[in-house]
Amino acid sequence: MKDKPRYILSGGGTGGHIFPAIAIADALRSLQHDAEILFVGAQGRMEMDKVPAAGYPIKGLWISGLQRKLSFSNLVFPLKVVTSLYQASAIIKEFKPDAVIGTGGYASGPLLRMAAIKKIPTLIHESNSFPGITNRLLAKKVDKVCVAFEGMERYFPKAKILITGNPVRKDILNLASKTAEAAEYFGLETGKRTLLVVGGSLGARTINESIMGSLDLIRDENIQLIWQTGKSFAEPAAFALKNLDYPAAKTYPFISRMDLAYAMADVVISRAGAISISELCLCGKPCILVPSPNVTEDHQTKNAMALESQNAAILLPDSNARHELGKLATELLKDELQKSTLSQNIKKLGFPEAALSIAKATNSMIDN
Repeated sequence: MKDKPRYILSGGGTGGHIFPAIAIADALRSLQHDAEILFVGAQGRMEMDKVPAAGYPIKGLWISGLQRKLSFSNLVFPLKVVTSLYQASAIIKEFKPDAVIGTGGYASGPLLRMAAIKKIPTLIHESNSFPGITNRLLAKKVDKVCVAFEGMERYFPKAKILITGNPVRKDILNLASKTAEAAEYFGLETGKRTLLVVGGSLGARTINESIMGSLDLIRDENIQLIWQTGKSFAEPAAFALKNLDYPAAKTYPFISRMDLAYAMADVVISRAGAISISELCLCGKPCILVPSPNVTEDHQTKNAMALESQNAAILLPDSNARHELGKLATELLKDELQKSTLSQNIKKLGFPEAALSIAKATNSMIDN
């Protein structure tokens, strides 16, 4: 490899695409500190803010997805595709990357397609057990496909697949040493059964309403509660806890120190997004997964099923959560054998060096 390698990364639209791409960029820099890295995203999407905040430059393409109903955006979609292909080609010509990496999102399509046409080494990363349409289309054109789950040869060419796991934040490793700090941070007691409820940064209405209906049970079972509600449910949750008058129950619109939340938790209730699952695997925490029904092709259910099939998590359908979630969680907290089994099995599925593995796979393409 030459002295100063150059990489373009593209991942956007959601945190599940953006943050893995940033983790891969960090890993590339850890291998070669003077590497030049450029991100390419979709204009107006969250990556245009999150990537610069992480310290990397980004350029935007005029691209978006197709809407499910007839709209003006759909009418101009073909023009957007052609324009974004032209923009991607110009960016590649100017930056001259040694390799191009895509983690999903609208901008990945045109960027990786043009890189493949120009015979530049290309790699995509798929975080879910059911791939998005962009990665399914790109798989035949790129050189390598990094995945987080077994059995992905159903969707991608087998010879290109490398199982790396999903890149996640490093601060969730070695949680055992953070228990005392976590108890102080949340104002809770160590050694007391603790339930962590998290539905993603925006919250999850079904999970929130299920916990709201189970607060009396949680108090009566003397369970400590750390509850991330998301912004929209923060006020009713805070009001409910005030009426409950149970200091061991804490509610937050957003938890910035998720490492401490995981360290404190004995059981976690979560949606089944790929990155959330990957964090739970690294933490080795027993979990109840309530997949969101409002995602493309129900991929969260498929993610959760991949864990349930290995007795690594409990899957509770969204439609059953309001009636069953509270009781299921309290029963699991008391079942030491089941907690131990789930913990051991989910930890086997973790990939603590996922970002580094993807970075090394990228460099191997350049070296070859």
